Amino acid sequence: MTLKRLSAFCLLLLCQIISAQKDSITSLKEVVVSDANLKKYSNSQSVLKLNDSIINKNEALLTDLLNFNSTIYFKEYGRGMLSTVAFRGTTASQTAVIWNGININSQMNGSTDFNTISGSDYNSVSVKAGGGSVIYGSGAVGGTVHLNNDLAFYKRFENSLKLDYGSFNTIGINYKTNISNDKWSAQIGFSKNSSTNDYKYIHKRNWKGGQRWNQNGQYDIITINANVGYKFDTKNSLKLYSQTSNTDRNTSLISESETKTRYVNGFNRNLLEYDGDFGKFTTNIKGAYIFENYQYYGNISTNNFTYGKTESFITKADLGYQISKSTQVNAILDYNRTKGYGSGFGDHVREISSTALLVKQELSADWKNEFGIRKEFTDNYESPVLFSLGSSYQFSKLYNLKLNLSRNFRIPTFNDLYWETGGNPNLKPENSYQAEVGNVFTFRNISLTQTFYYMKIKDLLQWIPGSNGIWSPQNTDKVNSYGAETLLSWKKQYGKNYFAANATYAYTASKNDDTKKQLFYVPLNKVTGSVSYSRNRISAYYQFLFNGFVYTRADNDPTEIINDYNVSNIGIDYDFKFLNTFKLGFQVLNLLNKEYESLEYRPMPGRNFNMYLTLKF
Repeated sequence: MTLKRLSAFCLLLLCQIISAQKDSITSLKEVVVSDANLKKYSNSQSVLKLNDSIINKNEALLTDLLNFNSTIYFKEYGRGMLSTVAFRGTTASQTAVIWNGININSQMNGSTDFNTISGSDYNSVSVKAGGGSVIYGSGAVGGTVHLNNDLAFYKRFENSLKLDYGSFNTIGINYKTNISNDKWSAQIGFSKNSSTNDYKYIHKRNWKGGQRWNQNGQYDIITINANVGYKFDTKNSLKLYSQTSNTDRNTSLISESETKTRYVNGFNRNLLEYDGDFGKFTTNIKGAYIFENYQYYGNISTNNFTYGKTESFITKADLGYQISKSTQVNAILDYNRTKGYGSGFGDHVREISSTALLVKQELSADWKNEFGIRKEFTDNYESPVLFSLGSSYQFSKLYNLKLNLSRNFRIPTFNDLYWETGGNPNLKPENSYQAEVGNVFTFRNISLTQTFYYMKIKDLLQWIPGSNGIWSPQNTDKVNSYGAETLLSWKKQYGKNYFAANATYAYTASKNDDTKKQLFYVPLNKVTGSVSYSRNRISAYYQFLFNGFVYTRADNDPTEIINDYNVSNIGIDYDFKFLNTFKLGFQVLNLLNKEYESLEYRPMPGRNFNMYLTLKF
């Protein structure tokens, strides 16, 4: 009997293996990534990828997704208001945001407002720690955030609709459709996020003793996406990415007596891309048009406003050649023409040309090396020669060692150079040297990445008051930043029960080289964590965020700090299995009703709720 059972088991196992092999061949689905260099030249650095399942567990705006799932620290001027980052102790302008391979940081102020972007508009969001200026240009100093719309070429017609309704009359709508075959691929999406945002401030009263609440905090964000790809044959393809967005929001009041203001900004991005594969020789040619604008109303009771606009035309040719089986070379030529005009900085044009050389070498299956060099040419400033050098060695299945050394920079913005009454046309780019060591441990269902880094920044741009009382940007400080980052993930299945856990930790010491003081609004410690469980139709999760205290003054006055805080969220949903997916979910945000703020005098909401419906058909 035992022999019969063993034979039957072996036969069943053989059938499963044969079936699995057959499935792997017939169900192979081709997906064309929107940023090939992210994967190709990132072997020596840490990349955290957040896919659909993680994106859908968080609130719509990108700030919430990254705040609870990465080592990046955020400063928010209130819920839904302006949101800026500090990555590895750098400034908001030293983290580059990359949209399908194109740097989209504002040409006016050099940064990106993460509360104007919805994470659900993308297939995935990736966070790459460390310098990346050789590939992505200005601002890629502390790290880069990648927004990817990958196109799939297989037969499908898929639709997804997510509807949210939460506290403070918060409404979210996100619709996406994917239509494709082996020749065509199209993605069309629409998202809308709005809120009256009138939450109460915990334990805060006005001078009359009345409850204080978030006044003038309304916001409305609308984004439309359209992406199309066509494969002429197996070696040639053409892709078009297009995105339009408009954000209309008031700005929350610090005191009830303040004048109510309003800020409207938007963008239009269009990218046409050609890929060609000719054996050892490959080509990738991009042409992009990016338009951004803003209007600021100093008093919402009037129609008077200040404004700013920029138009950027970008052409980029990436020519690759496979020298040998182990060595690949890419030469990149880039031209960027930006015209800026506005009530604050006049009418100016900036033209930047650059050339870069990237080399990737795989000496063996375990040892991979990367090298890159870049030089920019423009009349507006003197650009340094940038470089990156990295190596990755897989000692065993358990341990991978990564080393990286790079020089990175950030160019002066239109505001820095041309702001009327204060702009400084003689500025130099900020530049930095950075070294890091990464240790990746993998054991069964556990993955642990531990990275240590050191960064030296000089010619840091800061706006300082002059002798005439007018503020003006100057290349002033030098900054030394060092620290450690930890990424941990675990997955396990027990029968029909699925468990997953993720955690991040960042220790960041970022100090002025002269005063030896920690930079203000840079926490020494940040921790995030999440656990999730699913079985059959039900799934649940819990996540938390801890931010250590931050100084709010350059002299590190211990009485002028924002206290540490921790915030927890919990959620559960049930799939009724109508259509492909019919999920009804409920979330409790700030579960423990904590009083906290990430910026002075900008309280965040207490315990609040959100429910959602997700349909896939």
